[in-house]
Amino acid sequence: MAESTTVERFPKHFDGNRFFNPDAPQAPGYLKLLRWKLTSRPKPSPPFVNDVEQTVPPRRVGSNDLRITLVNHSSLILQQRDANILTDPIWSWRAGPVSWLGPRRHRAPGVALEDLPPIDAVLISHNHYDHLDLPTLRRLMSRGDTTFIVPIGVAALLRLQNIGPVHELDWGESSVHPGFTIHSVPALHFSARSIFDTARTLWCGYVIECQRRLIYFAGDTAFGAHFAQIREAFGPFRLALLPIGAYEPRWFMSAVHMSPEEAVRAHEILGASTSVAIHHGTFQLADESLDTPQKQLWASQPQGQFIVLNNGQSANLT
Repeated sequence: MAESTTVERFPKHFDGNRFFNPDAPQAPGYLKLLRWKLTSRPKPSPPFVNDVEQTVPPRRVGSNDLRITLVNHSSLILQQRDANILTDPIWSWRAGPVSWLGPRRHRAPGVALEDLPPIDAVLISHNHYDHLDLPTLRRLMSRGDTTFIVPIGVAALLRLQNIGPVHELDWGESSVHPGFTIHSVPALHFSARSIFDTARTLWCGYVIECQRRLIYFAGDTAFGAHFAQIREAFGPFRLALLPIGAYEPRWFMSAVHMSPEEAVRAHEILGASTSVAIHHGTFQLADESLDTPQKQLWASQPQGQFIVLNNGQSANLT
C-alpha cells in the first residue's frame, strides 16, 4: 500500500477556485486560441510515417540497470530493478474526446500494449487528451496490479471509469511505494478537457526516486524558474525527460510549451547527466512540422547529452 507525505517546498498555485502558474504567464485564453487557429499556417507533415519498428521490453531489468523505452509522444517505460513505471500513456489513434475527433497520430506506438511488461505505476501529468487517454488507461487497468498517480482533481475522472487504485498528489506531495517514491513537482502549463473546466484540476511533473537515482519527468511545461526550484529541492538528476515539441508560434505557445532551445537550458539548470526528448514525433499539435523539434534540438545542443529516441527505441543507462 502506498503512503503519502507532504513537504512545503513550492509556491502557492490555487486561488480557492482554479489552479494557476505562480509568478509566471498563464495559459492563453480562448480568444487567443481562436486568433491562432484563424491565422495558423502549420508546416506540412506526412499523413503517416511508416518507420516504426516495434520492440518488446524485458519484463524486468537487472539490479543496477536503468532502461528507458520511448513508446510515443510523452509515453515512456522506465525500468529499474524495483520499478516499471509508465508515463502519460496513449495508444489511441487520436488524442481527443472520442475516437474520431482530435489530432491523429502520424506514427505507430513503438511498443504494442499487449507487449508491455508488468507496470507498477502509471504517472499522469495532467488531463489533456494527449496525456490522459481513457481508452488506454482502461486497457492498462484490465491488466491489473498497477497504481495510477495523478495531480489534484484528476482522480475523480479515473474513478468514474473504474480505473484504480489512484493516488492524487499536490506539488510537494510524495507517494511512497515498495522500492520507489514518486514526488509531484511544479510545471508551467494548464488543464482542460472542455471549455468549461479550464484550470479546475492541477498539472505537474514528477521526480522518481529509485535505486538511489533521481529521474525527472517534466510532463508538459513552459520554461521557467521552477526548474531551479526543483534542482534546489532534490539535487542534480541522473535522467531528465523533457518536452521539445508543440512550441510554434511562440507568441501563443511560450506560456505552456518549451522550445528545443529552452529544453537544453532546462537540462543544464537541472544538472541532468542525461536528458531524453519527449512530446514530439507522433502528434502534430502546433505549427512546426512533425520532425522539426528533433532537428532544432540537434542544432541546439553541442554537448550531446540529450538523447532523441524514435518510437520503440531504448537507452540503457547506469
